[in-house]
Amino acid sequence: MTLLEYSLLAFSSLFVIVDPIAAVPAFLAMTPQDTTAARVRMARLASLVAVGVLAVFAAAGKWIFKFLGITLPAFQIAGSLLLLRIALDMLQARLSPARQTSEEVEAGMAKEDIAITPLAVPILAGPGAIS
Repeated sequence: MTLLEYSLLAFSSLFVIVDPIAAVPAFLAMTPQDTTAARVRMARLASLVAVGVLAVFAAAGKWIFKFLGITLPAFQIAGSLLLLRIALDMLQARLSPARQTSEEVEAGMAKEDIAITPLAVPILAGPGAIS
């Protein structure tokens, strides 16, 4: 496999995992009152933060997981179990047992800048992209 083939494979895999196109509806839903300039600024900041987080984990992820005592298979299994639990709740049309408090809802509605959280992390640079 040449460097060009490997680069294309890595980029396409990461693009599918990060899935910036699927983040657009969430971004628009979270910023209905913002101006176009504010949306552009938030989108740029979120992109830079997501790239930074992914670069840090690409460069030092092995050492971060080793320091925390987490193996990659354990991380993958834990993520799979969480996804399974969410999928089963969705199939049964149940609300998640982890409910938000009224204070959390008010804080989310009052948040003026969503660039770093939740847009950059975890929507763009989530667990799948980090691993």
